[in-house]
Amino acid sequence: MDSLDRFIELTLERYPKLWNEFDPHWRSPCEIGEPLELDYFAAIEWRPQVRQNADDFSGLENAFETDIHPSIKEYYGSYWSGGLEGTCNEGHVSLMFLWNHEDRVRLIDNLIGHALAQKKSRSPLSIFFACTDAASAYYLTVNNTTGEVQLELPGRKPIRTVESSLSKFLDRLTPAPPYLHPDRVRLTKLFLS
Repeated sequence: MDSLDRFIELTLERYPKLWNEFDPHWRSPCEIGEPLELDYFAAIEWRPQVRQNADDFSGLENAFETDIHPSIKEYYGSYWSGGLEGTCNEGHVSLMFLWNHEDRVRLIDNLIGHALAQKKSRSPLSIFFACTDAASAYYLTVNNTTGEVQLELPGRKPIRTVESSLSKFLDRLTPAPPYLHPDRVRLTKLFLS
């Protein structure tokens, strides 16, 4: 996905060192080097890594009785990565990615829960890929039929269409400081040093 490649390149140009809190039980192909011991926790440097094999969404497609939109398959199948921050005209977003293979299991479980909530509210199937700011419950999805990017609240019908495609949405994102991610607040000084 060229638009995702460009966004990641721009992010790494602006923020060449990315950090996450280190969890010895939640390792990733993204991790670089050894953990850095800080006062009360450890941090690990990481970079998005191109995935050699994209996930097979056939189990999810069978459960949903429909094909998953190609843009979502390509998005989640392109990189192992921690969340990446961006801004656009509408505000801040945190792009979600898969950190490791086990994270894929979490994603599938969450997508099934999301689909069940949508079915209950009689909403069309959509697949989430980003959250808005940490204080908000809004998230961004791809409409599984049209490929449009939508703004949604969990268990409710889409609020509005944000962009005609995931690729066009990613093209207009600008990288934002990685420490804006709620899980990285304690790491701010590493990003600024």
